[in-house]
Amino acid sequence: MFHTIKYKISALYADLIFNIKRWRHIKNLPALQKRDRIIVDTLNRDGVYVTTLADLGLDFSFELFKAADKQLSRMPNPNNEHLDEKWPHIVTVTGLPEFYKWATQKRLLNIIENYIGVPITFQGVHLRQDFPSDHQFGTLLWHSDAEDRRLIKIFVCLHDVDERTGPFEYIPRSLISLFSWQYYWLYYKLFQSSYMGIDDEIVKKAIPKSLWKSCPGPAGTVIFVDTKNTLHHGTVRAKARSTLFFCYTANPPERPDLCKQFWDDTYPRAELIVSEPDKALV
Repeated sequence: MFHTIKYKISALYADLIFNIKRWRHIKNLPALQKRDRIIVDTLNRDGVYVTTLADLGLDFSFELFKAADKQLSRMPNPNNEHLDEKWPHIVTVTGLPEFYKWATQKRLLNIIENYIGVPITFQGVHLRQDFPSDHQFGTLLWHSDAEDRRLIKIFVCLHDVDERTGPFEYIPRSLISLFSWQYYWLYYKLFQSSYMGIDDEIVKKAIPKSLWKSCPGPAGTVIFVDTKNTLHHGTVRAKARSTLFFCYTANPPERPDLCKQFWDDTYPRAELIVSEPDKALV
């Protein structure tokens, strides 16, 4: 009990220091265009902002999409048809220039720094394939991420996403504010699950399904989300889905140990994978 109380006090103190740093950094935040201020304001209100590569208008988007398509074609067949729970297939593509150049553009970094509120860092990017499932497990359960106190992940959909493909789904933060009973009840349920996630039936007891927000869209849909402070999940799907996951945190983040997966050998790194056609050229 003593160690638990000590940990809670330490965590509260660290949160206070972080918020003081955000307050002090306000005067140093980069200026934003009006269209980019809308992104930050929406994230502050709801935790999620949805757009498309075309509407976002960042440089290198064509190169990004072309490189993602190439890497998808090189991913091996998972041979998981016999499995009841088909876990995602993830490749780290942080080391490839097409992904890094898109992710580190000044305009994009300025948007994210204005949201997080302190100097930031780009942790990396995963190329991820999610497979059909008839029940909730893993990231199909409602959860929040833990890399940092405030963070941004950007999901770029590489194929059209509809109900059969299992769109990203979330609860707007405005519905579960810090002063609502729903906030404490839902996060207590997450605590009871050891933060592994809770299912739809539990969430329905606090927030009716009619208020959940789903994010279907065409290939090239872009989703900005604070995955720490926004309760979210992937939905059960009948078809596979391929997505890029970009991750940005404060510099340094609260949990650097959880950020290493975006650049270390936790998952196969694309620059080290040689496909069969490539081997013939070596």
